[in-house]
Amino acid sequence: MSAPSTARHSHTIPLRVYLTVAALLLVMTAVTIAVSFVHLGALNIVVALAIAGFKALLVAFFFMHLYYDNKFYFMVFAIALLFLVIFIGFTMIDTTRRADLYPEVGRPIQVPASIYNRPADSAAAHPADSAADTTAPATH
Repeated sequence: MSAPSTARHSHTIPLRVYLTVAALLLVMTAVTIAVSFVHLGALNIVVALAIAGFKALLVAFFFMHLYYDNKFYFMVFAIALLFLVIFIGFTMIDTTRRADLYPEVGRPIQVPASIYNRPADSAAAHPADSAADTTAPATH
C-alpha cells in the first residue's frame, strides 16, 4: 500500500490577473484622491476606509495568494479586515465629533497671541521694542 500523497499542488496565476489587479489598485487610488476633494462630512472617512479596505483585500487575495488558499483563511482575513476598518472608522468619526461634547476641544490648538493683534502705531508707544531692532547690529 502506498501512503497518501501530502504534496501540495502549486498554482500558477496568469500575468493577466496580476496586471488587472494592479490596474484596479491604481484606479482605486485615483478614486480615493477624487473623493478626497468632495465634501461629504463625516462620510469622507467612511468612504476612504472602505476604499482602503477593498484595496487591502485585493493585495491579500491576489498578490499574497490568499484567494487560492483554504477558503477558511480567506474568510477569517476578510472578516478581520472588515472589523479593523469599522473600528478605525468609529475612532475617526469620534475625533470629528468631540467638539459637540467638549467645546474646548473644538477650538484651534494655537489661538493667536494678543501680541500679534497690536495696531501698527503701537510700536511708537513701546520704544523698547523698536529700539532693539535699530540701535545695534546683530552679531552672531
